[in-house]
Amino acid sequence: MSCASLDQCPTDALSELAFAGRSNSGKSSALNAICNQKALARVSKTPGRTQLINLFELPGQAGPAGRMVDLPGYGYAQVPEKIRKDWARMVGRFVEQRPNLQGIVLIMDCRHPLTDFDQQMLAWIQLGERRCHVLLTKSDKLGFGAGKTALLTVQKKIREMGIEVQSQLFSSHSGQGVEEARDALARLLALPDPAAPPSPAAG
Repeated sequence: MSCASLDQCPTDALSELAFAGRSNSGKSSALNAICNQKALARVSKTPGRTQLINLFELPGQAGPAGRMVDLPGYGYAQVPEKIRKDWARMVGRFVEQRPNLQGIVLIMDCRHPLTDFDQQMLAWIQLGERRCHVLLTKSDKLGFGAGKTALLTVQKKIREMGIEVQSQLFSSHSGQGVEEARDALARLLALPDPAAPPSPAAG
């Protein structure tokens, strides 16, 4: 389902894991790759297309086992200022106040990490006392050495901010880090691998 505000989100107790990141950081592609789906989250060449809170249920043995949440991308300059502020307010409220939220997957382009918007998101994560896993996407666009340097630099800067998060290199194009991300996200939700098919019912 899609929601235009936090108030429209489901009021049940199902655990959720939210994907957040700057527009054009590869957020929707990462969600699709992790869930082994080609078109679960809409991917567009035009940044800023995710304008709603999009929720996807994960199948379980006896009903939904949890949800993946695709939050609106932030920081895209060509979106009108009022809309950008509305998105930021909605994302901030979701991260700080959503009771179902078990963790955040923070998406950063490995070539341009820790923008002002990313640091604002980390501040919200810290304020809301949320667990977080950082994906440094588009790692296929960097060589091995440059990618490793980018990862170590981001890890150092986040530690200096006093925030404890896990981080990794990731590429939805080459598949680098996809299995590692699935394992990390499953631990955040205490669920089986989100791309694995449901086990057959005992009979």
